[in-house]
Formats: sequence, structure tokens, C-alpha cells
Amino acid sequence: MHGNSPKSLRQDLLAQRKQFAASASYPLAREAISAGLASFLGTHDAQVQSIALYCPIQDELDLRPALLAWVKSHAGKTLALPFARPDKHLDFYAWQEGDLLIPSRHGVPEPDPNNPRRPQVTPDCILIPCVGWSESKVGDKTHYWRLGYGGGYFDRTLAQLRKAKPNLLCIGIGFDWQKLDDAQWQAQTHDEPLDAMLTESGLLITY
Repeated sequence: MHGNSPKSLRQDLLAQRKQFAASASYPLAREAISAGLASFLGTHDAQVQSIALYCPIQDELDLRPALLAWVKSHAGKTLALPFARPDKHLDFYAWQEGDLLIPSRHGVPEPDPNNPRRPQVTPDCILIPCVGWSESKVGDKTHYWRLGYGGGYFDRTLAQLRKAKPNLLCIGIGFDWQKLDDAQWQAQTHDEPLDAMLTESGLLITY
């Protein structure tokens, strides 16, 4: 189905996601993932005070409505968006609906790091969109892995944040059909594992 290179694999998966987003199956999958997110938020209320989300690009699932509703109904909760630094790490800044966002060089809407009303945040949970994802097992331990766009921003950031915040939860967001087998793609040594994977089938957790 895919070529041998990660680049061609990404291109194929992105083309499939574009088709899926226009299909009759998409609304049901979107609602199921939103319901799964709501369930996660309900069971992790004490643990999660701040969530880093993303501005969707290239047919990524838009979770902003569900998370804005969460913030409005739960006092003291914070949302944040990533800002890509020149050294290919991500910083996160508080975000509220209506904030002016600035397109990055990759075309991703980002917060203004110089906005004094939106401080930098170290989130309790990061929601990370997946181009593809995979599962591996070592003994009785399951790991989930994210195939992204290839820039390595999240891997560098997670490696750094997890040292400072061991209880950080990193959740991949994707669809069942994006799951890859070992013949298609295998995580590399620099790839950071996900703590959970949320698809239309539910939340797959490792903790």
C-alpha cells in the first residue's frame, strides 16, 4: 500500500485522511472521539488542570469545541497552544477563544509568545494529532507510538518535559484506520512513546 520511505507513507496517510474527512463515516468517528475525550476529562479531573491542544491543519480532528466547553464548565482549567521555537522545541502558551494567532513558517496558527496576557504554561496533558500510529509490546507492557510530520518537535519537547514533569500525560489523537503494522513503520530510538491513544474505538492507555 505504501512506499518504503516514511515520506511516502506520510503522503499516503495524509491523502487518505483528506478522503476520510469528506466521507460519510467521518462525523460518527469525530463524535466518538469527542465522547472519548469527555470521558477522559471526567475521570482525570483532579489530575488535569491544563491541556495543550492544537490548531488543526490538513484535516486533523478539531477538538477545540469540546475543550472550550470543558474550560467553560470547570473553573480554574487552562488551555494552551504550542509555539515552535527555532531550535525545533515547543513552548506552550495559554490560549482563549478569540486570541489572535500568527501562522508559523509551516502554516500552523500559533500564539504570540510576547503577549503578556497569555503566560507560558507547562501542561498536565498534551493532545497530539497523529498522521499514523502503532502499537508495540515488550513483555506485558504495551507502548503506543506516533508518526507525525517528521520535524521531531514533539519528540524533543516530550523528552525534555517528562524529566521536569514525570506525571505529564501525552495522548495521541487519531483514527483506527491510521494504525500501522511493523512492515509499514516502526518507531525509532529517538521517538517518544505516547501515554495513551484516543481513536473512535476509545482510549487505549499504558498507565
